[in-house]
Amino acid sequence: MPELPDIEVFTRNLDKIFAGKKLIKVKIVNGNKLQDSLTAYPKRLNGKKLKHIYRSGKEMRLEFVDGTLLGLHLMLTGDVFVFENKNEHKFAIAEFYFEGHKGLALTDRMRNANIKLDPVEKSGLDALSPKLNFKYLKEILKRKTNIKNVLTNQQLIRGIGNSYSDEILWEARISPYSIAEKVPDDKIKELVTIIKKRLRKEINLIYKNFPGKVNVEVKDFMNIHTKLRTESPTGKTIIIEKKGMMKTYYTKEQTLYK
Repeated sequence: MPELPDIEVFTRNLDKIFAGKKLIKVKIVNGNKLQDSLTAYPKRLNGKKLKHIYRSGKEMRLEFVDGTLLGLHLMLTGDVFVFENKNEHKFAIAEFYFEGHKGLALTDRMRNANIKLDPVEKSGLDALSPKLNFKYLKEILKRKTNIKNVLTNQQLIRGIGNSYSDEILWEARISPYSIAEKVPDDKIKELVTIIKKRLRKEINLIYKNFPGKVNVEVKDFMNIHTKLRTESPTGKTIIIEKKGMMKTYYTKEQTLYK
């Protein structure tokens, strides 16, 4: 699933293409996961000018000039594609036709990606929010669960998923299996800095090295959550543990607080 850096890059590039253009037509191709009535989308969106496209946590937002908001959630296997005149991409969920013969298609082979009119934001702070500081992080870490569960809980922090939680915790040298409430204050302070520094660095790397990118997550710059290496940059063996569909990558140089 694309996380904050990928979605930030996707939305920046999509905004360059579609901002200021009128949406001519919405076509729902597969409405099995719709959270609104089928007729609500054309009724609320057709003929309206798009103000801009931006990121909210790990989701996309299309805001129109009259204030109407549309949320796009790619889920695990969703993608968006820009097309000319006609969408040729398979597994379409919805198609958006803009003036100038350009369109945007939301696709997903698993049919889980979805759209939502006037989406309600999750309660968690965005991972890049100035309000995500030591005080906030210390408060949400007052839990007996492991720290990775806290970092990936979108009701607590929005934007960080499985991959970047591993990367962030490795940089902080905190084991992903550490009990959240046992992490000392000095490591929490360090963690706040690392969260923002790592995510911003990744945004810049993806944006620079993959210009115009609007789909498919990038893992080229991962230090440990990657299949491209067996050792961390410090030469330690990368351990991979699988639980359900989620894999956790870490090394023994990360301290376990319990």
